[in-house]
Amino acid sequence: MDQVNENKKEKESLNVDNYKRIGSYLKPYSKAVVALLLVVLLANILMIMGPYLTSIVIDEVIPRGDSTLLVIIVVAYTAITILNGWTIRYRQYNISLLGQNVLQDIRSDLFTHIQKLSFTFFDTRPHGKILIRVVDYINNLSNILSSGLINVISDVLSILVTLTIMLVIDVRLTLYSLILLPILFWVTMIIKNKQRVAYDRLSDKQANLNAYIHESIAGIKTTQSFTRERFNHDVFSDVSRQQKDAWMDAVKIQLLLGPIVQNIASITVALVYFVGIRGLGVDVSTGVLIAFVGYVNNFWNPIINIGNFYNSLVSGTVYLARVFEMLDIPPAIEDAEDAFEMPPVKGEVIFQNVEFGYEADQTIFENLSFHVKPGETIALVGPTGAGKSTIINLMSRFYDIRAGAILVDGIDIRDVTVHSLRKQIGVMLQETFIFSGSILENIRYGDLEATEEEVIEAAKVVRAHDFIKDLSRGYHTRVQERGSTLSAGQRQLISFARTLLADPKVLILDEATSSIDTQTEILLQEGLDRLLEGRTAFIVAHRLSTIRNSDRIFYIGDRRILEAGTHEELMAQRGYYYDLYKTQSDLLKGV
Repeated sequence: MDQVNENKKEKESLNVDNYKRIGSYLKPYSKAVVALLLVVLLANILMIMGPYLTSIVIDEVIPRGDSTLLVIIVVAYTAITILNGWTIRYRQYNISLLGQNVLQDIRSDLFTHIQKLSFTFFDTRPHGKILIRVVDYINNLSNILSSGLINVISDVLSILVTLTIMLVIDVRLTLYSLILLPILFWVTMIIKNKQRVAYDRLSDKQANLNAYIHESIAGIKTTQSFTRERFNHDVFSDVSRQQKDAWMDAVKIQLLLGPIVQNIASITVALVYFVGIRGLGVDVSTGVLIAFVGYVNNFWNPIINIGNFYNSLVSGTVYLARVFEMLDIPPAIEDAEDAFEMPPVKGEVIFQNVEFGYEADQTIFENLSFHVKPGETIALVGPTGAGKSTIINLMSRFYDIRAGAILVDGIDIRDVTVHSLRKQIGVMLQETFIFSGSILENIRYGDLEATEEEVIEAAKVVRAHDFIKDLSRGYHTRVQERGSTLSAGQRQLISFARTLLADPKVLILDEATSSIDTQTEILLQEGLDRLLEGRTAFIVAHRLSTIRNSDRIFYIGDRRILEAGTHEELMAQRGYYYDLYKTQSDLLKGV
């Protein structure tokens, strides 16, 4: 129970450390910050002059009819107004520029960090909730960073300067002006806690809405295939209503503070007039009293601005916490402190007593051991969920093992940098991803320095060239995200060409031919034979006909390798592989 209260208390408080971190993002722009503060100071000095000149006009110019002094004051007031207008424009533009620079840096850091996070992170979070932090939450910080923080500094300076002038004019009248200030602080503290909780709830509802929209768009084909449009609409309406209700709850609380501050400011002005006119221990002239009221307004206006900013600060604190929370998630896969670059590899792969599970209470492999020589082609077969794809994920260090070791050319893969390891392992995953852009750019993703001729050559090897050249613009034909205008087989061929272009020494094909028709598969096999020469290869395939020529076949099951050997050897054993092969052959024959 205490832990729950502690978490609630933490959620209701403003995290000062997060704003200190914002300060670290301001350091590269320290010169711009100093220039802004100097302009802010100038603006505050100019602000003081207005009420002072007014008091001179009322107390001296009007009673004496001094037209010369009046002209001087008018000229001075005009110059002050023009200069003040420049300071306002300078401040607004450069504060916006500074804020956007900081937001760009935070967004860049967050995007870079997300790309370093392991598969485990993405396995356990909806992509929509990740997206909302990179885009929406950072955009929602714009008001704080583009105007809020520097303006608060300006307002605090304004309050201090104005309060000093007021004390110089009359201490007792100044104390009357501050008599309602404790009430404002008390009200603010009450509203603060409720507002923080309301915006935290709103943040959750916005993330849920964004995640559901993202999921619905990604699964639109499935939705239409099962005619679940109405069901999805009902779910969306409920999630959207919750977001709207949370928004209105937050707005109700947000709108409380502004009117309260305005009312306290108005009552204070009335009190100053009453005290100034009736005396009550205060002796000031009419001009000074009017000037003092001007200073009172100058004192309360920044407080009103700070109150309004506080509303943004509370909501921004929620978003800022979520952004930094993601930035603080440590990558599950990190380079060791003494990690070194993986030298060019020959392709020897050894698993030594490897133990692994995706969850703490789950074990996929126990004491998994095997030795693959350079240039060998290994096929991984077995029932669904046995761990075939897990083996290749571990080899690329997408996940870390619990015990044992994985060696490439005798080097533990945990001793080298992740980047240098993956650069030498070509992986074609079961789920083919096509990026928005041209087909040429998608294939070149395997080697950003490759020429167009090298891209075309890679496509020819995997038999992708034949369909690409018949497209409207050939290799320069543009495709959308996920390649929705291409067939599943075409997407796989493009992905295969991309992997080939990377020219890896260790090649991993995870269901690489699962979406390719039989005739294309026969053509592709010719390219595969050329591709596999001199490379160590691991092939995961459901079609056992595609792996008959592998040097060895590993049958995976019961958290280990149950059988290993050539196709002929395993068929002769009449074990697990034999049963699987016969079952598949019978199905293909229609038995």
